[in-house]
Amino acid sequence: MAQSTMEASVEKFVYDFEEGNRDLKDLLGGKGANLAEMTNLGLPVPPGFTITTDACREFLKTGRPPEGMDPQVGEHLAALEAKMGRRLGDQHDPLLVSVRSGAKFSMPGMMETVLNVGLTDRSVDGLAAQAGGDERFAWDSYRRLIQMFGKTVCDVPGEEFEHALDDAKRAAKTKDDLGLDAAALKALVRTYKELFREHTGRDFPQDPREQLDLAVSAVFRSWNADRAVLYRRQERIPTDLGTAVNVVAMVFGNLGADSGTGVAFTRDPATGEPGVYGDYLANAQGEDVVAGIRNTIPLQELAGKDQKSYDELLKIMAKLEEHYRDLCDIEFTIERGKLWMLQTRVGKRTAAAAFVIATQLVDEGVIDLDEALRRVNGAQLAQLMFPTFDLSQEPEQLTRGVGASPGAAVGKAVFDAKHAVAMAKEGEQVILVRRETNPDDLPGMIAAQGILTSRGGKTSHAAVVARGMGKTCVCGADDLDVNLHKGQFTVDGHVVSEGDVISVDGTTGRVYLGEVPVQPSPVVQYFEGTLDAEADPLVSAVHRILTHADGGRRLRVRTNADTGEDAARARRFGAQGIGLCRTEHMFLGERRSLVERLILARTAEDRDAALEELLPLQRADFVELFREMRDLPVTVRLIDPPLHEFLPPLEDLAVKVAVAEERGQDPGHDKDLLDAVRRMHEENPMLGLRGVRLGLVIPGLFAMQVRAIVEAAAQVDGAHPEIMVPLVGAVQELETIRAEAEKIIGEHDVDVKIGTMIEVPRAALTAGDIAQAADFFSFGTNDLTQMGWGFSRDDVEGAFFWRYLELGIFGVSPFESIDRDGVGRLVRIAVDEGRAARPELHFGVCGEHGGDPESVHFFHEVGLDYVSCSPFRVPVARLEAGRAAVAEQSTSDTR
Repeated sequence: MAQSTMEASVEKFVYDFEEGNRDLKDLLGGKGANLAEMTNLGLPVPPGFTITTDACREFLKTGRPPEGMDPQVGEHLAALEAKMGRRLGDQHDPLLVSVRSGAKFSMPGMMETVLNVGLTDRSVDGLAAQAGGDERFAWDSYRRLIQMFGKTVCDVPGEEFEHALDDAKRAAKTKDDLGLDAAALKALVRTYKELFREHTGRDFPQDPREQLDLAVSAVFRSWNADRAVLYRRQERIPTDLGTAVNVVAMVFGNLGADSGTGVAFTRDPATGEPGVYGDYLANAQGEDVVAGIRNTIPLQELAGKDQKSYDELLKIMAKLEEHYRDLCDIEFTIERGKLWMLQTRVGKRTAAAAFVIATQLVDEGVIDLDEALRRVNGAQLAQLMFPTFDLSQEPEQLTRGVGASPGAAVGKAVFDAKHAVAMAKEGEQVILVRRETNPDDLPGMIAAQGILTSRGGKTSHAAVVARGMGKTCVCGADDLDVNLHKGQFTVDGHVVSEGDVISVDGTTGRVYLGEVPVQPSPVVQYFEGTLDAEADPLVSAVHRILTHADGGRRLRVRTNADTGEDAARARRFGAQGIGLCRTEHMFLGERRSLVERLILARTAEDRDAALEELLPLQRADFVELFREMRDLPVTVRLIDPPLHEFLPPLEDLAVKVAVAEERGQDPGHDKDLLDAVRRMHEENPMLGLRGVRLGLVIPGLFAMQVRAIVEAAAQVDGAHPEIMVPLVGAVQELETIRAEAEKIIGEHDVDVKIGTMIEVPRAALTAGDIAQAADFFSFGTNDLTQMGWGFSRDDVEGAFFWRYLELGIFGVSPFESIDRDGVGRLVRIAVDEGRAARPELHFGVCGEHGGDPESVHFFHEVGLDYVSCSPFRVPVARLEAGRAAVAEQSTSDTR
């Protein structure tokens, strides 16, 4: 009894495919969960088992497999051998397995895979016999194992193997590895083994179980590989998930012309159009397709090569899409006419395809509009608002490849990922040009505006990763002769060198010489009212989903706008008012001299005269805003930044005055200006005389602005002004300004709300007191983040944020997405205490977080009434506000 209790307490780290299902992605990873799901659907999946993410996390903590994992692997391996009727690495009839990563979220190419595990010097002849005496196949499989194992498991430089392969092809006078016969491949294996010993100090392992164990550990370690960490950071994938490992019986696509491997999509991942989409490569293993090292054929052409497998594949594709109720991405292998399914997942798609597919599935009765809304997001909508190329001037077309990820990208051609990163840091826009990309190119792909490859198709590494990042990509432009060493490519005799500007259209696949001008996207044209919603399938899909979002969202969406032009655009984009008008922007340009007079005023009379001149200018500004936003609220923030920002820099002015005096000249006005600048100089102006403090220190300044707002509102029917007092930290500050404002408001028949920005941590912590003097709170999350974290945005983002992101201290910049635990807690406190003190209080946010998709969900959760963002982010906020409401409803339905 004691022994059985002990056995029962051992954690289960290994699952056969029959034991899992698609709901176990946290434990089995996406690949393992979906292999299990396909197995249980009765589809032709090679047998195998999955080692869990729990095991990975334990391995990463201790550097070794968790206790109990090894014997479980042995038990499941024995069961696999029994199913296949073969033993791993058997001399006469070997079982070979693939060892593949598989995290909860798809990370294409970022972690490791090793194929043909179990091959040894003794079993390679057995594999040839198993394949009907095909020695070439056996030695090709062996060289692949040594190459992948050496690079993945033992850190042998991959280029060493590539150079040896290139040498072998040159010796055989072939450009394709298919041109290498069995003797050439046998010689190549000897070379590979020598390279392995040279770099590792040991022979290539001949124990099949040792190969398996080392491969599993390598896959676990690859979770923390640089490229995987970078990809997770880019895609905001949590760092603590770990990866599962899938051990699968090998099936071979490199057994001859009646074998092959491919990738299929149930709909076009670029446009969303239904149909047969994918790539197929005869006589190849799966990595050959995604690596892009040989150009594939369209999936439809498989019908002419193997009609039986093609028909079976189409039936399986239809079954999987019906089962998953979504676009499916499928990997398959044909082994001598037998179709095997190696993977499926809900496929990555472009932003355009996401919207189109969602509405297609609604029309097909597969999902409802709530689910369609869940399947798109604000980041995708933002991508759709990027401009497209204006081809009216008929630019020179260099070539055309496969449009793998839409967008219009312009930049200097760069042929090396590291150089792309360096140039991007210097402010250059670049296009990364490669024969094909691999996971090591990820930093350059992130830095580039777009990606261009001469090899590969819509399922290559470049295409899949670019789609995931929303990055413009053209693949398979096979008439490009890319010379990485010279840093140039040639097409039709035209040479494009590094630094030459090219333009890449990820929708059409066209590549142009020079900079092609851009024009508004169809989605922006729709928002601007110049394109009808039904004129374009994509625009129609956006319209339908956004309309549904508007119907269900609780959060209202306002805009940050300082001019009538911005206000008008925001209203066309669906804004429901202005949440932030920054009046300090109205004091720039020709009005700067009036501000100088105000600052330099020595007497009350001089100060009042300057304010009197500013009053009609301010009033006209507000009249314009109120007219554009008629019948909608307009929140006007009283002047906020330090007044010294309107004056010349101290150092420049001091030098100018000193030079004049040295030359015996009268510095005149500059001397008075210098005295004023010195008088106002602050070591840390962002924490100095600004916001409400200005209104209290400079008599009449806020009164002038309040008067301008009230008088403008009196002129415009349907004006709904709200006055916002910035940088309040104590209720007494707001009470003083409010009392002054109410006297002015009382002179006119105008209803004006008075509130404050919550941007000082103390204001959030004393919100219950401040609420007594406020009609509304609006969170200024930019300053709240600066003061909450204790750093200046302008100074720190370039100085050390990159390191904080690299170390995982930040998952994302706190200025990009709200810091829920720290700054977010201040927001929660202010909402809870403010509402408790004054139930009718309204809450909004007007920092840049108001247009960030992730932050919008947070603001919905804490109970704000509206978010405010820039005009172009208004549709994004509308969509995410609707998604937040649907998510909340889904949560409540499951309780």
